Amino acid sequence: MANTPPKKKFSAKNIAAGFLMALLAISLLGFGVEGFGSRVQSVATVGDREITADEYARTMQSELRSLQSQFGQAVTMEQARLFGIDQMVLERLVTSAVLDNETERLGISAGDTTVREAILDIEAFRGLDGQIDREAYRFALQNAGMTETEFERSIREDVARTILQMSVIGGAAAPETVVRPLLEYQAQTRDVSVTTLTDENLPEPIGLPDDATLRAFYEENIDDYMQPAGKRLAYAIVTPDMVIDTLDVDDAILRQAYEARISDFSQPERRLVERLVFPDRERAADAIARIEAGEADFETLVAERGLDLEDTDLGDVSRAQLGLAGDMVFDLEEPGVVGPVDTALGPALFRMNAILAARETSFEEARDELRDEQLADLARRTISDNFDLYEDLLAGGATIEQLAAETDMRAGEIDWRPGKSSGVAAYESFREVAETVEEGDFAELGTLQNGGLFAVEFVEALPEEPLPLDDIRDEVTTDWRNARILDALRSEAEALVNTLQTGAEDPGLAIAPVRFDGVRRTDFLPDLSRELIEDVFEMSEGDARSVEETDRIHILHLHAVHSPDTMLDEVEELRQALEMQIEQSLAEDIFAYFGANLREGTSIRINQQMIDAVQANF
Repeated sequence: MANTPPKKKFSAKNIAAGFLMALLAISLLGFGVEGFGSRVQSVATVGDREITADEYARTMQSELRSLQSQFGQAVTMEQARLFGIDQMVLERLVTSAVLDNETERLGISAGDTTVREAILDIEAFRGLDGQIDREAYRFALQNAGMTETEFERSIREDVARTILQMSVIGGAAAPETVVRPLLEYQAQTRDVSVTTLTDENLPEPIGLPDDATLRAFYEENIDDYMQPAGKRLAYAIVTPDMVIDTLDVDDAILRQAYEARISDFSQPERRLVERLVFPDRERAADAIARIEAGEADFETLVAERGLDLEDTDLGDVSRAQLGLAGDMVFDLEEPGVVGPVDTALGPALFRMNAILAARETSFEEARDELRDEQLADLARRTISDNFDLYEDLLAGGATIEQLAAETDMRAGEIDWRPGKSSGVAAYESFREVAETVEEGDFAELGTLQNGGLFAVEFVEALPEEPLPLDDIRDEVTTDWRNARILDALRSEAEALVNTLQTGAEDPGLAIAPVRFDGVRRTDFLPDLSRELIEDVFEMSEGDARSVEETDRIHILHLHAVHSPDTMLDEVEELRQALEMQIEQSLAEDIFAYFGANLREGTSIRINQQMIDAVQANF
C-alpha cells in the first residue's frame, strides 16, 4: 500500500533536509562525482538493497566538502580516514538501507505530490522568476552524477524512512517524574544572608613575622612553593638590537626614506569636523537659521534627524578633503557651524570643533627617527642573510659555544621550567622549543618574533624543587598573614554560626549581613565567588555555615527555599525546553534501539575492494 504523509507532519521544508542539502551542496557547487561505469557496482549489499559505488562516492564527497568548510582547506582521503569519515559514511548508508528494507516490507512510501513539493521547495532549482528551472535542475543532478529518477527515488525513500521514524518515536514523551526534578533543580530559588568577616573585624591587627617565624612557616608549607621539573638549556641568540651598533646607514638613504614619508612629516592645517546631511536645501537652510537664532544647537538637529553624533563625525580633515565646504570651514577662526553646502550626499551643515595647526618636520628633526627605523630594518636583513651561515655551522656539529664564538650570536644558559617567561623565555617561539627539546636532540635554528634567531641545546634535567625563600619572601609573608587572619576569625565565625542555627546568645558582632532573595544556581552575587552559590544550594532551610576564602570567612544563613513558580513565563519556557530535550533524547534512543534490532536480523555484506576503488578516486 502507498501512504502519503499528512501535510501537517511532513512539509516540503522538513523532508529529508539533511540528505538533500548535503547532496545539493556538492552538485550545485560543481563538485560532481565521476561515475563508475554503466554496470551497477555496489560497495555493500544490505538485505534486498544494494549501496552503489556512485552513492557511496557522492556521500563521501559531501563529507569531505563539509570538512573542507570547517578547516578552511582541502581534506585528503587519508586525512578523512584518520577522522573515521569513511566508516561513518558506510555506517550511515547501511543504516538507511536497513530502514529502506523495513519500509518496503511494511509498504510505506511517499506520494508523487510530496516528492514534487520537496523539489519545488529547493531554492537552488529556481530561476529568476522564482519558478522551478528545469535546465538548472537537470544540470545540477547531472553534475552530481545522478539521474532525475535516482534523485526523486532518493527523496521518496527518505520520506518513507521519516514516516517510519515518526511511527517508532511517536509515543516518546518526557515523563513528569523526570521533568519535575530537573525543573526544581534549575529554577528553584533561595533567600540567603551573607556576613563577611575580614581582618578589620579582629580586635588587634596582624603584624609581620620575623625571619625565624617566616622560615618555619615556609618549611611547614613547602609543598605550596615547589617549582615543577624543568631543563637546563644552553642557547645562542642574535637579535636586531645586538647587531644594530655594528651597522650604519648614509644620509642619501635617509633622505630617500624622508621623501617617501613626506606626508608624515609635512601635514597641512587640519580641522576636527562633523557633517549633518539634510534631504533638501530648504531644510538645511532652516536648520542653520535656527542655530543662528539660538533656537537649536547642532546636537538637537542631529537628534531630530534620528542620528547620533558618531554618525556625523568626519574626524580630522584637511581643506582639500572637504571639497566645496573647505573654504567655508577653514575660514572659521574658532569652533562653529557653517552651511548649507551641497555635497554628494545632499545639502549639509558642517560643525568645526577644533583647529589642528600645520606641522612641518624637517629632515634634520626626523633624522634620528629615520635612522633608527632604517638600522632596525637593516639589522633584520643582516641576520636573515646570515641564516645559512648559522645553519651550516650547526649542521657541521658546532656546539652552542662554538656558534657564539664564530658568529654574532651570544651564548647563555637558562633554567627553564613550565610557566617561565622571563629573559630569553619571554619569546614565545623560544618557549615552544624549550618545552619539546630533549636530551640528545641536535640544536636547530629558530626564529624570534622580532626577526632574531636562536638555537637551543639540552644540558641537564632539573628536578622538582622548592623556590628559594628569598625569591618569594613577599608571597610567603602574605600567605602567613592570611593564615593568621583565618585562625583569628574562626572562633568569631563559629560563634555566629551557632547563634544563627540555635538562637543562642548573639556574639555581638557589629556586622550587618547582606541579604539576597530569589537566588538561582546560575546567578552571580556581587563581590562574592561562584563557589558560594554552590554552598547555598547544598544547605537546608534554616541552616548556617561558614565558608573560608583566602583572607576572609563568609557566614551563610539560608532563610527560605522556594520551588519554581510555574505561573512565571520564564519558568514555563524552561519547562518546555526541558521537555523538548528529554523527548528528543528519548526519541533518539528509541530509534537507535529500533535500528540496531533491524540490523541484527538483516544480512549485510561489505565489498571492501569496491570501497577501496572508490576511495582511490579522491
